[in-house]
Amino acid sequence: MRRPFIASALTLAALTMVALAPDLGLAQGQPLPTPPQGFKPPPAAPVKPYTRVAMTPPGPFNDPSFEAFRKNLANVAERKDRAALAKLIVAQGFFWMQDKDLADKSKPGIDNLAKAIDLDAKDGSGWDVMANYAADPTAAELREHKGTVCAPADPTFDPQAFEALIQQTQTDPTEWGYPINDGTEVRAAPQPNAAVIDKLGMYFVRVLPDSAAPDNPAAPSFVHVAMPSGKAGFVLAEALAPLGGDQMCYAKDASGWKIAGYFGGVSP
Repeated sequence: MRRPFIASALTLAALTMVALAPDLGLAQGQPLPTPPQGFKPPPAAPVKPYTRVAMTPPGPFNDPSFEAFRKNLANVAERKDRAALAKLIVAQGFFWMQDKDLADKSKPGIDNLAKAIDLDAKDGSGWDVMANYAADPTAAELREHKGTVCAPADPTFDPQAFEALIQQTQTDPTEWGYPINDGTEVRAAPQPNAAVIDKLGMYFVRVLPDSAAPDNPAAPSFVHVAMPSGKAGFVLAEALAPLGGDQMCYAKDASGWKIAGYFGGVSP
């Protein structure tokens, strides 16, 4: 299951420009937070037609043992079992990367991971993060660390074409997402029963900074998108994946898969 895309000017500014450097590990991380009530995003670049840049979504990581590990991790997350989670983390060498490695090497991995994803949040959101990672079947090898894979994996695309798209639209790489499935419906309003005005193909789509969660938490979330035609519409948040975000990393030892590190996370 992919994490929904809820973009805002706050989160777009916070993400890095890793989308132009595939070797650094592109990722779509956990759900992007929405802005506070009354927040006014900065002016966005004008909505104009743009060139379609094709991409291929990441496929499942084909390793039966990894699939079994994810099922176990999902069970642990559902039970909110901290002790069991600790056993699924490497005994030594856990890393927590932002601008540098923030992991406290004097503490066990569970303490560092808990801090990175706010595992102890009273609303249970930290465990929701774990459940989302457990549900994601994709992963790709971290080139700087042979034998370590990180998830979610990245889409495949032409970085030069994407860079040209950024220059053409005068936007930031983090303002772009991609549909998880071909034929994703674009609606005239952020409502499930609104008229379908277009359908997206497998190419990058610009996400506008005024996207926000609905006032009713029970209502489905939509994001405001600009289509290649230059027209705008609304897409279900869960139907898009963002560029740039957090990743959970895993490594396999003699006892099986373990959580080896984390890219991103909350501010220390």
